[in-house]
Amino acid sequence: MIFGAHILFYSTNPEADRAFLRDIVGLRFVDSGGGWLIFALPPAEAGVHPSEGAFTQEHAGRRMLGSILYLMCDDLAAEIRALAAKGVTCTPVEHDDYGDSTAIPLPSGSYLGLYQPKHPTALHLTTPYKK
Repeated sequence: MIFGAHILFYSTNPEADRAFLRDIVGLRFVDSGGGWLIFALPPAEAGVHPSEGAFTQEHAGRRMLGSILYLMCDDLAAEIRALAAKGVTCTPVEHDDYGDSTAIPLPSGSYLGLYQPKHPTALHLTTPYKK
């Protein structure tokens, strides 16, 4: 039975990005050894979007699906203010049919998406995986 999902973030400065996720974003974590933090994430959903060309990552000798993570919130403006109070300047807010979004800059120079959805979400679905 599938019971969860594990997301791999690739970073050019993993120690700094781990500290940011721990200290600024406030994600709970376990230390799996040697400072290798595994973060608990909020409930998640996944959508499959079309791609123009290869949007993949090699891992364990396999071509894996590419992905982009957006954390979801119910008050984007409040989250942006909370991050600003911690010295984080998000990108300008974009307004789309699916929701309002911004990106959170990480110490490594990469970004983590943040959005307030306007569409129905699948977060309330708690039915286990069925074959």
